[in-house]
Amino acid sequence: MSEQTKQTEGPRVGVLALQGDVREHAAVLTALGATVVPVRRAAELAQIQALVIPGGESTTMDKLLRAFGLRDAVIAAIDGGLPVLGSCAGMVLLARNIEGGIEGQQTLGGIPMTVRRNAFGRQVDSSEVALEWKPDGSQMHATFIRAPWVEAYDADVEVLATLAGAGDDEAHAVAVRYGKRIATAFHPEISGDHRVHQLLLDLI
Repeated sequence: MSEQTKQTEGPRVGVLALQGDVREHAAVLTALGATVVPVRRAAELAQIQALVIPGGESTTMDKLLRAFGLRDAVIAAIDGGLPVLGSCAGMVLLARNIEGGIEGQQTLGGIPMTVRRNAFGRQVDSSEVALEWKPDGSQMHATFIRAPWVEAYDADVEVLATLAGAGDDEAHAVAVRYGKRIATAFHPEISGDHRVHQLLLDLI
């Protein structure tokens, strides 16, 4: 790698490229100046400075993580301090516990929280809403697709945004941060608002 390439290359951010919204996350990260690395093998984790676990289907992603021999390596990287963002299915994978999961479904356990899978309903219940983004008090446009919510979390988990479920008045956490680990129930990669991804880059 030339000196010129070293100077112009942005932070190297991996996107778990087994299933889900890989291209959409890559496009946002590229727009923010990052160099995107598709992650399909454990060795690729050593090349990155942060990781995105995209939305998709959490049970399928869990199976593929194990099939590709990636699960233990991703857990070790996160435990070792690698900044990580999980959106929608990625939030489910980062949870310590799942409500509504299928038999045998496993998580990466990066955030001490319990997530309810498909809490906001099925595909037909997808919605676009304006949330309060608590770090700066401004509004954030958010897209929910078969979205989870956080059912419970430890005291040291920071809530970044909440949303009430259909038919109830209880505000459920839909974006959280735990150290260098961020998770959103919504899809920040398709909203046009890049603040979630910028928060990940700021953790590098």
